[in-house]
Amino acid sequence: MIEIMSETEEKILAVKATEKLTFEDYEEVFIPKLNQLIQEYGKIRVLMYFAENFAGWETEAAWDDAKYGIKHRNDFEKIAVVGGSKWVEWVTRISAYFIDGQVKTYEASDFQAAISWVKE
Repeated sequence: MIEIMSETEEKILAVKATEKLTFEDYEEVFIPKLNQLIQEYGKIRVLMYFAENFAGWETEAAWDDAKYGIKHRNDFEKIAVVGGSKWVEWVTRISAYFIDGQVKTYEASDFQAAISWVKE
């Protein structure tokens, strides 16, 4: 499940991922909000918080994520990935090579530092 967090403001989108992310999470929540902000601001900033109960992506959702990231690689100023397991951090670091903006990973305990960095 994906939910938009209260820290979302102007060109910053903060989302929380719990349990398993589905194709519907991307198609009905995440991608429409990304598109809206990109249309409004051009380049945007994203904070993705992976809760302790995050269990990964359905295959179709992972594919949606990858396609969107490649298509919009120039539309992100900053992406902060907070929490998640070591494999989430590893995938994020590899994905950073395909995004024009800055990408950083943070431990769940550093959530406030991640928010501060995205807002800088």
